[in-house]
Amino acid sequence: MGFNLRGAIMSNIQGSSQEDVEATIVDALQSGEEKMLPGLGVLFEVYWKNADDQQKEQLCQQISQGLQ
Repeated sequence: MGFNLRGAIMSNIQGSSQEDVEATIVDALQSGEEKMLPGLGVLFEVYWKNADDQQKEQLCQQISQGLQ
């Protein structure tokens, strides 16, 4: 029997306010702990699924520039 990490994370963050989401992101980045990466990945997935093409393009440009 496998553990559904994505489902567990979604269950934990379901119904979060904008402030809660921001606090989660800031905490994950400030802590630098690798165990936070799956949660950030799920948040990214939620963003991506709800973004329009222009938002996706802008995000990819920003990430690409940050990797320079």
